[in-house]
This record gives sequence, structure tokens and C-alpha cells, in this order.
Amino acid sequence: MEKDITIMRDGLKLAAKVSIPESKEYDIAILVYGFVGMMAPKVNDLLPVLAEKLQEKGLATVRFDFNGHGLSEGPLDNMSIYNELEDYHAVMDYVLNRDGVKHINLIGHSQGGVLSSMMAGFYADKVDKLVIMSPAATLVDDARIGTCMGIDYDPNHVPAKLDFKKFKLNDWYFRTAKFINTFEVARAFHGPVLALHGSEDKIVNPYAVKHYQAILDNCEMHLIEGSDHGLHQNREEVYTRVVDLFDFVSINLNKTVDFQFCLN
Repeated sequence: MEKDITIMRDGLKLAAKVSIPESKEYDIAILVYGFVGMMAPKVNDLLPVLAEKLQEKGLATVRFDFNGHGLSEGPLDNMSIYNELEDYHAVMDYVLNRDGVKHINLIGHSQGGVLSSMMAGFYADKVDKLVIMSPAATLVDDARIGTCMGIDYDPNHVPAKLDFKKFKLNDWYFRTAKFINTFEVARAFHGPVLALHGSEDKIVNPYAVKHYQAILDNCEMHLIEGSDHGLHQNREEVYTRVVDLFDFVSINLNKTVDFQFCLN
């Protein structure tokens, strides 16, 4: 069962949901949402369901709302890659300071996939496995040409705010996004990577995930046939591939099978 907690970041209260198994030692996965995504699945239940499936395998899980999203404090207008990395850092600190954590794993969807790939690079000595789903690394190119979620603007004269009808974003997001060194940071991570992308994604071109596979030295990539950016189609394949990456955990924790034997 998940419980609600608060994680502090520079005076801001970040809302999070944590599930910890009863075992003294356990692996943990941090699941990270994309562009204006949040824990309450108004549009996409990909991560909540995936968290449940990982919990069934014995993993601890952490989900959280970025600043200005869902139940977390702060104005959504001020969202940027930089301050979401700061939020992510606060969650990493929370996990790193917990007793019993053996391995830390990062799972991100869309913009959350980009952030997770960067955090894996920043914490290459602490992160065990990385899962990126529909990673929106094209956000850098989009910011350079001046487009975002169907809205075009002049990248050389960025307006003070962009209006997306349901929310607005300040210019800082767009001014900084075109300079994010996404791939340079991610390539510092050398652990196992699972990269998934919908073949029919109309929001993020699959070349982004293919580039991740090219620069990461231990990356397994799969295009989910017929699936969109939210991976709504063939969802069971997505769950199966991610859960299988962590399936050894349940073997280890239950100690019903010798893991050394499984490798032979």
C-alpha cells in the first residue's frame, strides 16, 4: 500500500506517495511523470499501475508531483527542467537516506524520461537500472526551433508566457530548454537501460529513443507497435518488459531460488 508523504525542497512541500515492503532490505524504484503530469491519473494511469506491479514483485516505489503540479506547492507557471531536476534531487536525497535500500532504480515517462536519464548520469555511482519510456529528448530541438505541444513561437524572441489554455508557462522554460545537455549527461550512466517508445508517437519522434540507444553502452530498446506517446496501446507489453527487468528482485527477496543458479 502507498502512503502519502511530504518531501521538502528549498522550502517547497513536494507531495509524494511511497510504498515500502516489510523486508529489512529492498530495491526501490522512483517513477517520474512527464510534461505537466501528476500522480492523480487524469489522463494516463501508466505509472500508478506500473508502481502496483513493481510492488507485487517486492520493490519499494516512490511517485511524486513536481513543484506546481498536483498536490505539490509552487506555481506551475515557473516549471522548468532545472527546477524539476532540483525536485528530483530532493527525492533522491530522501531515498538515499532511507535504511535498507539496496539498489535505486529510475523510471521516467516523456519529460520524466529525460529527467531520469540525466539523474542516472548525475548519480551513475548510485543508480542501478534506468527505464525511459517515450523519452522527450526532442524538447531541446523543439525549443531551438520554437514549438511546444502544438504551439509555435519565435525562439529568438520568446514571449513572457505561453498559453496552453489549461495552464501557462513562463519564458524561462523555453529559454533554458534549448541549452539542456540531455545526452551528454545521460551517457555517463553505464548500467542497464530499458528504452521503450510507441511506434505511432505523434508528440515525440522515435529518433530520440534511438539516439539514447546509440549513446548508452548498455541499452535495450523496443518500439511498441501501434502505441502512442502515452503508450496506451499494447500496454501489457510495456508492463511486462519493465517488470521483467526487475523480476530477479522477487526471487532474491523470497529466497526460494538461488540467483546464482538462475544465471547458469
